[in-house]
Amino acid sequence: MAKHKEPMKIAIFGTGKLGAPCANEMHHAGHDVVGYDTVKSTLPVFPLVDTIEEAVKDRDLIFIAVPTPHDKSYGGENPTAHLEPKDFNYSIVVDILKELNNHCKKDQLVVLISTVLPGTVRREFIQHTTNYRFIYNPFLIAMGSVNWDMVNPEMVIIGNEDGSTTGDAKLLIDFYNTMMQNNPRYIVGTWDEAECIKIFYNTFISAKIGLVNMIQDVAEASGNINVDVVTTALAQSTKRIMGPAYMRAGMGDAGACHPRDNIALRWLSEHLDLGYDLFGAIMESRELQAKRVADKLCHLASQYDLPIYIHGKAYKPGVSYIEGSYSLLIGHYINEFGFGVTYIDPLTEQHNADIVKGVILMAHHAPTSYSHSRVIGSETQKFYCTISPGSVIVDIWRSLTEQDLPKDCVLVQYGNTRL
Repeated sequence: MAKHKEPMKIAIFGTGKLGAPCANEMHHAGHDVVGYDTVKSTLPVFPLVDTIEEAVKDRDLIFIAVPTPHDKSYGGENPTAHLEPKDFNYSIVVDILKELNNHCKKDQLVVLISTVLPGTVRREFIQHTTNYRFIYNPFLIAMGSVNWDMVNPEMVIIGNEDGSTTGDAKLLIDFYNTMMQNNPRYIVGTWDEAECIKIFYNTFISAKIGLVNMIQDVAEASGNINVDVVTTALAQSTKRIMGPAYMRAGMGDAGACHPRDNIALRWLSEHLDLGYDLFGAIMESRELQAKRVADKLCHLASQYDLPIYIHGKAYKPGVSYIEGSYSLLIGHYINEFGFGVTYIDPLTEQHNADIVKGVILMAHHAPTSYSHSRVIGSETQKFYCTISPGSVIVDIWRSLTEQDLPKDCVLVQYGNTRL
């Protein structure tokens, strides 16, 4: 990573779980960073200022890292496929753009990194950017590995009015080259193309996970199939099928972004009158797959007369965020079937049982969740509690063997029905 000889002056609007870690990396690269947020955060390692005017004064680059939220009911912790499709809420972004228009100058470049639908910049934003230059630059970043992802991106997406690779696009590329630890692809296109790349990147992942987990359902329903044999063969077929990422069947798509992105794309499909709803099918399959897992757990709980536990409540290990948690979606269906469920997670639960006996779904699997990044401690599976003999372990990732468990435990490898 090369330090910039003349540090750039950076402002970051939004110093939460995305903005602060990303700006911290800019600070570590030697740039002069200040932050502004209406909610004070302890995450930044750089100074926070009290006013917008103070934040933008003499800044070269101004990043906007604020939410484009949906209603909480659209998060994905509960069924959402039946809900009315709707676009994201852009009011926070619009308010900031308007304020910046009152305080910025033409020699300042404003960079929006938040997720929006194709066409949004031209329709909702650009009329508020008359007094400064503007680029749309959505980040490809996951919670739990934000810092690593920021400086090791698969690609950097840069959108401007006409797709020009010179001027502001080159300025931004030169800036990122002072930080990057890998050698990322820089994709420069129009605002609309950048919007498309970002949200369809997420949706490709959602669709891939849904298809792989359908193979898992086929294995469970048909018998004599180990899903890993099938998915490994497909993952290695890189001539026609994209590479091995997200080709391990297990828990469904989760997190604060992917479920809501599919809902927004359902709205776009209707708005553009495409005549079909692929995105609704992705959401429906996600929910039906969770329902099948819940049914399996309830069946085992009845068979062995044991309570149900889910090992991992957050949407992935190593974070406390429950938005879009697939564990909660499974729990919803467990409750719908008339059973109770207890979650075990050191980052979400105030009181975790030290010793557990029951039907236990091993929802968290750090090696899979962090296979794309290098997060310390993610190399091995961790147990959040002591498992008592007589428990039934439902290993949805098929990563455990009987030698990993206490004596007299039953190991159920979900998705492996080989005789």
